[in-house]
Amino acid sequence: MVLKDILAISGEPGLFRFIAQGKNAIIVEHVETGKRSSAFSSAKVSSLEDISVFTENEDLPLGKVFDRIFEMESGGPAIDARSDAEKLREYFGKVVPEYSKDRVYMSDIKKIILWYNLLQQKDMLVREEAETEQDKEEKPDEAGKPADAEKPEADQA
Repeated sequence: MVLKDILAISGEPGLFRFIAQGKNAIIVEHVETGKRSSAFSSAKVSSLEDISVFTENEDLPLGKVFDRIFEMESGGPAIDARSDAEKLREYFGKVVPEYSKDRVYMSDIKKIILWYNLLQQKDMLVREEAETEQDKEEKPDEAGKPADAEKPEADQA
């Protein structure tokens, strides 16, 4: 999943979308309410793209975890984050069987499932493959424009 502009701010409930960079703060929009506010440099702001889940081998980026849930649920919502702790652990174990049971706490599992369901409900889950295809389509255009722009100048000189 592409999570570049989705942010979590410590001490603030829910997720936020990055809007703009201010002088000493960033402007964010709450995903659920749509209200805009400032997140100052004193707040701990984390991009979901930078968050990963501890596994037995190497850490698994949150985007890959969301991909696995998306595939398992065929694009639908995941289990309710307020479900019984055992059900949540069992569900998360199906999604990420190699997760570190010592270092991934129940609060982490609840937050991951809550975030997934929120993004799924708001139709904000964008697959990485779709983003890669768009990038591939844009790169030839971008590469073609400067080459076309240089030729007329060279012909005129």
